[in-house]
Amino acid sequence: MTAEYTVYYFVSPSGDNPVSDFLDSLSEQQQAKILRLFQYIKLYGLSVILPHTKKLTGTPLWEIRILGKDNLRVLYAVPLQNTVLLLHGFIKKNQKTPAKELQTALVRYDQWKNATRH
Repeated sequence: MTAEYTVYYFVSPSGDNPVSDFLDSLSEQQQAKILRLFQYIKLYGLSVILPHTKKLTGTPLWEIRILGKDNLRVLYAVPLQNTVLLLHGFIKKNQKTPAKELQTALVRYDQWKNATRH
C-alpha cells in the first residue's frame, strides 16, 4: 500500500488561503468532487487519482483536473516526498492552461519556498 500523503493549502504572508477561498466559491457538488480527490491523495497517494492529475511541462507544477462541464483545476507542487502543496484553483475555459494562472501558482510556490527557508 502507498504511504499516506500530507496535503497543505498555501497560505499567503498576509494569511489568505486562496485555494480554500476558491473552493468556497464553488457549488457543493463541485466542492465535493475536489475534496474527494484531496482525500484520495491523503490516503493513497497521487497515482490513485490518475487521470485526474497531469504534470505541467516545463514547471515544477501539476494540476488536479475535474473533467467535464466543470473544468475545475487546482495547481499544486510536490515540494517534499509524500507532500502536496495546493497553490491555486481556477475554472479552465480554454484547452491550454492560461499563463496568468500558471504564474500565480509559481509566485505562490516561490513565496512558500522562501518562507520555509527562514
